[in-house]
Amino acid sequence: MTAFYDARGNLYGVVAPDAVRRLGIALPASAAEAALARANWSEQAIEALCSWPSGTRPEGAKAHRSDGLLVGPFQDAPPFDLLIVNTDGTLAERSGNGLTIFSQALTEQGLLPAQGPAQLRVHHDKPDGVSPLATLVEPAQVAGVSGFWLDLGQPAFGPHAVGAQHGVENDGSSCVELSRVRGLARLHPQWCRSQFVRIGNPHCVTLVSDASALPGNRQMSEAPLAEALTRIAYALPTGSGEPCPAGVNLQWAWLEGPQRIAARVFERGEGPTASSGTSASAVASAAWRVGWVKAGEVAVVMPGGTAPLRLEARGGELVRVSLFGTAHAL
Repeated sequence: MTAFYDARGNLYGVVAPDAVRRLGIALPASAAEAALARANWSEQAIEALCSWPSGTRPEGAKAHRSDGLLVGPFQDAPPFDLLIVNTDGTLAERSGNGLTIFSQALTEQGLLPAQGPAQLRVHHDKPDGVSPLATLVEPAQVAGVSGFWLDLGQPAFGPHAVGAQHGVENDGSSCVELSRVRGLARLHPQWCRSQFVRIGNPHCVTLVSDASALPGNRQMSEAPLAEALTRIAYALPTGSGEPCPAGVNLQWAWLEGPQRIAARVFERGEGPTASSGTSASAVASAAWRVGWVKAGEVAVVMPGGTAPLRLEARGGELVRVSLFGTAHAL
């Protein structure tokens, strides 16, 4: 019923809409209707399809066996509609690893064209974002590895791009629009320079000068840091809605070498994750914005693996970010 896949340590279940309905869950007929009615079905779907079978949860593992659920496709030919469900029942606007996994599942079902781009349309209920949010995906090979290029479009920068309203100050140390997020700055002396990025979904990339300032995933999953980051990243009522009422994905970035950035991720609706495609894209975009990297090929290194990216700039402006990903069934 549900097939589970791994993309750089990010795990998602993929399930067809009809399979959800056969469980007695009231999933509406279209992805657009399902997004608007999310509160009526999403938590049931997560509980039914992403919970560990009784007695199988490994010691120290997360409460769910995956980082979320991909519901779709709602069609048999492109464009393909889908829903990205976080394990707290909320919907995500975009997930780079999730869309890579969905592309792999479509390929195995014989639905994704073998050549040329196809459009994936993610439906959600976030009032501050476009729904559906479209992504072009195209099969490709990088260094002999088969996968998919995802065209994530043009990023936007600054507090206004992510709807940040409270707890944000101008960093004041650079002509680039950097922010000091009070909630982060209180947690660590190096967490005081952040770049807000929207790449379909909202991100807050905190730039650090030392690798030791990158938080570990285990550290981020334990008190008291886990509670503090949840308050910042999650929307009300789970979080504080500060700085962003709709929540924001958090990343920490350190320049490891030329065109190479090390990163850590704490996702809105999920918590610490081994990797995230849109987070990697936001990190690369922020790094370009502050002059750490140039346009062209960039690598973002996360605990779950390294994400290859392509940055395209024109006239001093970053106009396109593309992410390469590969996935395999579990």
